[in-house]
Amino acid sequence: MIETSAADAPQLTGRGAARRSALFENLVALLVGEGFARLTLDDLAARLHCSKRTLYGLAGSKEQLVRAAVVHFFRRATARVEAVLAAAGDPAERLAAYLRAVSAELAPVSPQFFDDVAAFEPAAEVYERNTRAAAGRVQQLIEEGVRAGVFREVHVTFAADVISSVMVRIQRRQVARRPASPTPRPTTSWPNCCSAASGRPDRPRRTRVAGFRPRSITQRR
Repeated sequence: MIETSAADAPQLTGRGAARRSALFENLVALLVGEGFARLTLDDLAARLHCSKRTLYGLAGSKEQLVRAAVVHFFRRATARVEAVLAAAGDPAERLAAYLRAVSAELAPVSPQFFDDVAAFEPAAEVYERNTRAAAGRVQQLIEEGVRAGVFREVHVTFAADVISSVMVRIQRRQVARRPASPTPRPTTSWPNCCSAASGRPDRPRRTRVAGFRPRSITQRR
């Protein structure tokens, strides 16, 4: 997943740090669940039961708040995914565990959040960097499997290309939607790619990864 510096996050230390930290977590949950383009700072303050001055204590503007929230979301997701990966055993299970964990972290995210991230360049840059890092991690895990003799190299190359391509296509909103769903999301069977690489006829588990389409962002104060 993504690596970010401490400078990307608001300062949550010092006096009142616990309250600011809780407020920021609530802010992240609100934006991830509902998006941010239509929300003004007044809206955010009302929803979070705080003053605009308190929000300005986290970041100097709505744009900075949004970027900090996106960075925090992916940093937290990275920690959780890597924790799952650390507990996995052989290379095949590590690859499948990683992909399932990534899917699980993205599953609760609202389509509106992805729409707004795609339309807001500072947040889109964070997400694109995350996508590249995740694709690189997949390649690393597959290479580990090849060295261990778990994956067949000819299939691994194909699987790595497919998985990385799908990750990029999801980020670019190019994966087809399912028209029958009231909130359509692309469906990707990550473990099926792992089975192809190892030659195992495992029954794939189907996982959903949130999808989105581009739209214009209206940033209001």
